[in-house]
Amino acid sequence: MSGTLKQLPKSIWILGLVSMLMDISSEMIHSLLPLFMVGTLGASTFTLGWMEGLAEATAMAAKVFSGSLSDYLGKRKWLALIGYSLSALSKPWFALAPDVGFILSARLTDRIGKGIRGAPRDALIADITPAEIRGAAFGLRQSLDTLGAFIGPLLAVALMLLWANDFRKIFWIAVIPAMLAVVLLAFGVVEPDQQQKKKPGNPISKINLKRLDKAYWWVVAVGAVFTLARFSDAFLILRAHQVGVPTAMVPLVMVAMNLVYAGCAYPFGKLSDQFNRVHLLAAGLLVLIAADLVLAYNDGWICLLLGVLLWGVHMGMTQGLLAAMVAASAPEDLRGTAFGLFYLISGIALLISSSLAGLLWDSLGASFTFYASAGFCLITLLALLGSSTQAKQA
Repeated sequence: MSGTLKQLPKSIWILGLVSMLMDISSEMIHSLLPLFMVGTLGASTFTLGWMEGLAEATAMAAKVFSGSLSDYLGKRKWLALIGYSLSALSKPWFALAPDVGFILSARLTDRIGKGIRGAPRDALIADITPAEIRGAAFGLRQSLDTLGAFIGPLLAVALMLLWANDFRKIFWIAVIPAMLAVVLLAFGVVEPDQQQKKKPGNPISKINLKRLDKAYWWVVAVGAVFTLARFSDAFLILRAHQVGVPTAMVPLVMVAMNLVYAGCAYPFGKLSDQFNRVHLLAAGLLVLIAADLVLAYNDGWICLLLGVLLWGVHMGMTQGLLAAMVAASAPEDLRGTAFGLFYLISGIALLISSSLAGLLWDSLGASFTFYASAGFCLITLLALLGSSTQAKQA
């Protein structure tokens, strides 16, 4: 084990394992849900797109309130526990769903739980990790989280083959790791004593919001445009089905993507502690452009696999990096609020991008959707490189 990994607090590892278990559960469902909605329940691709965007936007909105509340109370673990518990309790709803409306309710409940836990958890990571290895801490949690997103679809494939494409039975099995995540968080994570730290009063008061300076809002803007350039990965699943991948094997798309994602997140998180973060973000955008072009150009299996792997590299390069940038640019006592606002604005961007992707897919086809994403990525890259002055302040 490397020296940096040994320096990371025990609670970082446990938070990573909690994320891994919840992602196993979520991805067992999510890797099959687009096919279940479109094939079994008869939903359109546009419906899938706006539902995915709405679900993620709901999660992001919830993060504002939970993040601010964690700042106000000076407590983060128990808010995270409430969020994980709510997500775990939503899992049986997918197995019981008779129609798209029920699925939407389950998705919103699950994402509200994600929203409640996200900002307090990320602020907790920043609280308990020394600044000089914070990028590595966020990268490790993201790697373990994404390892779960690798294991979940793999289990889904095995169970689809074993149970002859019985979606609902697999959704029931997904309840188990979710419940284990809640138990591990409740008994395994120790929150540092916050009694001696200054509390900000009302975190979303005008005075406190002014303490979030230009460097922070630059990071928020970068996160938003990144999200606009990258729609929901549910469209990767639909692309795989479109090119002829058997239904039971479609979740392997998410297995491949998340295997690469998990492998890249920690190394790039560690690199972000040592190198220019803006340059790493720009490199991540270049990789996403390559992924979009490959997925758009050809509908064969080789291009599909290459595009999905490049997508995973991009995710590993950028997601933990953006979290570390938020932590670095926000006041210590407003970190929960800072993460919440960051995720809210990114969620709005995701709602827009996923809805637009679904509309383009239905009206102009899959290839045009990916070409459009590549074009927006290029615009985003040029804007990012043109804002080097603000970037240096972040």
